[in-house]
Amino acid sequence: MSQDAEVDMKEVELNEMEPEKQPMAGSPASGSLGEKNGMVKVKVPEEDGEADAGTKFTGLSKEELLQVAGTPGWVRTRWALLILFWLGWLGMLAGAIVIIVQAPRCKELPPQEWWHKGGIYRIQALEAFQDSDADGVGDLAGMEQRIDYLSSLKVKGLVIGPIHVNTPDKLASTDLREVDPRFGTKETFTKLLEAAKKKSLKVILDLTPNYRGQMPWFSQETLRSSDFQSKMKVALEFWLEFGVAGIQMEEVEKLNDSQLLVEWKNLTSQYSSDGNARVLIAGTGQQDSWQIFSLLNETSADLLVSPYLVGLGQEPSGEKVENAIREYIQASGEKWPSWSAGGPRTGHMASLVKERLLRLYHMLLFTLPGTPFTNYGDEIGLQELPGQSSAPHMLWNDSANFGFSSKSLSQGVGGGGGGSSSSITVKAQSEDRSSLLSLFRHLSELRGKERSLLHGEFMMLPRVVPDVCIYLRSWDQNKRFLVVLNLAGNSSSVPISHSLLPPEATVELSTDPQRQEGQLALKDLTLKPSEGLLLHFPYVA
Repeated sequence: MSQDAEVDMKEVELNEMEPEKQPMAGSPASGSLGEKNGMVKVKVPEEDGEADAGTKFTGLSKEELLQVAGTPGWVRTRWALLILFWLGWLGMLAGAIVIIVQAPRCKELPPQEWWHKGGIYRIQALEAFQDSDADGVGDLAGMEQRIDYLSSLKVKGLVIGPIHVNTPDKLASTDLREVDPRFGTKETFTKLLEAAKKKSLKVILDLTPNYRGQMPWFSQETLRSSDFQSKMKVALEFWLEFGVAGIQMEEVEKLNDSQLLVEWKNLTSQYSSDGNARVLIAGTGQQDSWQIFSLLNETSADLLVSPYLVGLGQEPSGEKVENAIREYIQASGEKWPSWSAGGPRTGHMASLVKERLLRLYHMLLFTLPGTPFTNYGDEIGLQELPGQSSAPHMLWNDSANFGFSSKSLSQGVGGGGGGSSSSITVKAQSEDRSSLLSLFRHLSELRGKERSLLHGEFMMLPRVVPDVCIYLRSWDQNKRFLVVLNLAGNSSSVPISHSLLPPEATVELSTDPQRQEGQLALKDLTLKPSEGLLLHFPYVA
């Protein structure tokens, strides 16, 4: 570095260290370095190498690049790279085709309507569900008030009524197109339908004509009369136009004319459209299996609902349950089955089976192939009181009349197994993750979303213990479900081994709230008394 440059650098250092000593702009002592407001501009001499512009790299010109690119070596290199690129691309394409061809094909989904895809909840004793106007009678407006609760049950449809005007045993004064004023009006029914639609719930109307009388169809002479048949057809058309998602008829075994159901089925089909199919449900109170099987073969309805499982008794053995399931599925043939453990005339599930089996029955209903039907209150263990002929009121909370009505009722409200048990209410069980209501919601949700439970194949596995029923639900490459039901009142060791099963399966749900989550070895499986166990495992090619 030259001596002059060293002097300049020293001055810069002085300027940085002692700015307060530098002269202001315009001072006679500013000198030749161009100081301004304490700033100094210093010209740093260029390096000798930088000053030599002749050494800068400018690259090849266009003409030089073209000349080099045309040489034989570069031509061969370009061709080699091009061939490698296309060979690699074709290899990847061939590999993708092989993967697609060899991959297992997904099975085509079966055609299903909305009533195939979840449970149906029956509120046929509407007068016992929720009173909205303090007259002591449940009504349509009260049901609308509880629509959020109904939606939380994860069911697909609601059967209500009958709600039409019916003078017992008198056809002339029975109006199938008019709402009984005790239940509300057509306007309140419209509001209920709109509220249900917002929650993706379908409303099915029970139109059994003489529901207050001794015979649901008045008499055999009435059934054969053209006047009655014409009234029924007009009523069906009216309510389907009104917007209901389907029609239910009870005690169809008394029709003695299967052609009537054929005509009514044709009507519901005419009012069906894509995404808005209408269902026809035939109901029977028969518990005799052969009479039920006969109706299954004869009816043209979409669903036949019966208290078939009630015929098993309060404490059936595993063998009895297994045989009953096999026979019913076999009798159904190509028809879609349905399952129920109670009904509007037979009573609630908790009144028909032992309390220890109540949770197990719910698991049974929601894991069998077909549509599960439950009555209002079954999800909390509601039951009929001894000696009480009327339907039990729904138990909502621990307030007066259990939240059913604000009117002072002379007979009170019961139906909770003890008449006043605060644990058998919707409020109490909604706050308890181990409750029957929580189990119901979980089962109902699984039934509506898991393909193996929606439309999967059903296989009853060999019994290894007398009172334990075991079956498998599977669909294509989806998650499989193994159902193990211990109907015995004591613990059971159940060593399960089958070519379709893995050594271990994961706990999806148990009727025993104390059951821990995680994997279980199937060869060393132990179930607690009356425990139902829902296990899952993945598909393995």
